[in-house]
Amino acid sequence: MDVGELLSFQPEKPQPTGKGKKRFHDDDASDQVTDKRRRGQVSFSEDSKISEEEREKILQLVETETSAETLDETSLKKMLLNFEKKVYKNQEQRIKYPDLPEKFMESEIELNEIIQEMHMIATVPELYHILVDLNTVQSLLQLLSHENTDISIAVVDLIQEMTDVDTLNENDEAATAFTDVMVDGQIVAILVQNMERLDENNKEEADGVHNTLAIIENLLEYRPEMSSDAAQQGLLQWLLRRIKAKMPFDANKLYASEILAILLQNSDDNRLLLGDLDGIDVLLQQLAAYKRHDPNTKEEIEMMENLFNSLCSCLMRSENRSKFLRGEGLQLMNLMLREKKMSRNSAIKVLNHAMTGQEGSDNSQKFVDILGLRTIFPLFMKTPTKGRAGPSPAELEEHITNIIASLLRNCQATQRQRLISKFTENDHEKVERLLELHFKYLDKVRLIDTEIEQEKQRLKRRGEDMDEDLEDEFYIRRLDAGLFTLQLVDYVMLEISATGASTIKQRIMQILNMRGGSVKSIRSIMREYAGNIGDAKDPEAREKEQDRIMQLVDKFL
Repeated sequence: MDVGELLSFQPEKPQPTGKGKKRFHDDDASDQVTDKRRRGQVSFSEDSKISEEEREKILQLVETETSAETLDETSLKKMLLNFEKKVYKNQEQRIKYPDLPEKFMESEIELNEIIQEMHMIATVPELYHILVDLNTVQSLLQLLSHENTDISIAVVDLIQEMTDVDTLNENDEAATAFTDVMVDGQIVAILVQNMERLDENNKEEADGVHNTLAIIENLLEYRPEMSSDAAQQGLLQWLLRRIKAKMPFDANKLYASEILAILLQNSDDNRLLLGDLDGIDVLLQQLAAYKRHDPNTKEEIEMMENLFNSLCSCLMRSENRSKFLRGEGLQLMNLMLREKKMSRNSAIKVLNHAMTGQEGSDNSQKFVDILGLRTIFPLFMKTPTKGRAGPSPAELEEHITNIIASLLRNCQATQRQRLISKFTENDHEKVERLLELHFKYLDKVRLIDTEIEQEKQRLKRRGEDMDEDLEDEFYIRRLDAGLFTLQLVDYVMLEISATGASTIKQRIMQILNMRGGSVKSIRSIMREYAGNIGDAKDPEAREKEQDRIMQLVDKFL
């Protein structure tokens, strides 16, 4: 906005309502004029001419905008000193006149105005250390609990802008000092307490909640290590309450689901805490809405995916798998598979997480009991197409094959027999599908192997050595290109050959011979799989699983 535009515009001046009130406002007549002006129904000539005093204020605003470009250490210190004076004056008057809002109204306006001016600090992150040195950060944290939520929301807006990750990354040393003080001051706990008193039916306060979540996201991105502490400061409980609140879907519910997924992504502590807070049931209850009905908007689709991702993260802990089983999570996911709605593809991913490894034994047995084989094998025979949500077809083939592999590892007695018998149905059609996937992913792996071999030759010509990190990188690339799915397919092949009807192995050999396949190739793939499988934290269990796989390899002659 240039000077001419400013001089033709009369800014609204917010007024506080007094103790405990939540919005600044003018008197009713002024509100009506302002509303009409916003709609273009009232011109300035109908209201009043701009006075000399107002012109002076506008010119000061212009000067402030200009000074923002040249904010230096001296001017920042003056601004912060002025801020502290406004804070002290407001505190003093609120204590002196607790029941006379008109007595502290002006100081509240002045405090709000200086907080607005302080937004220019976000343009000079290299000076953030001054806020630390002058204890301004502590003052801002205290204002988050101010009786007038307009003040707390104004501070939230300021901190949100100052903690923008791009801004923080401009000066890492100053930003680290700045965020250190906030983290030490339990900022997340204070922000959660403030959100609990905000009324989201009020737009400004709903925006305040949204900006609060933005602060938390900024801090988690800049300092991922604070994730566990943040969750334990009441954030995880608030997020679960907000997600299950009986309110229409909105941007804040979406944002809450996103922060929840971030907290659970890489923190075992947070996964356990969510389980202790009955969070598995909360997630299942929210996802149940999508078993027969698709989300209405792309934003709601995103929220649904955040909830699925959160559930998958939690299922990495065996304690939560038991809660998932008791909460009838298997039945819900199986129903989603039957209904063929948008939630189906993500439900497949959840089932994979629930049944993987030894910790998935109970879920694997139960899945067979609830007739899950009737829903998973049709998806094995024909991979679902890519939907508007959930994994890609290649990821789905990996998840589905892993589910079947987990069932073979974990099921015993009757459940295992029901599983094995599936591969003889309809003239061994599932065995044929297994071999189809084997050749599909074998071709993909051979292609990436050729590329990697060429890279190795180039390194050799340049005289560069292959170190362990580079070998690991190459192996991960092979896994991503399809090696992991190929290993799962071949594992299933070995399991059903060793323990199923003799006709299963006969059909496998027949198709291999017809298509020029090699038993030697399969054995090589499985030896590599055995060498990399297992939990490094449990060497005994890892060695036991490796021995079992090698026994299957030896039987596959």
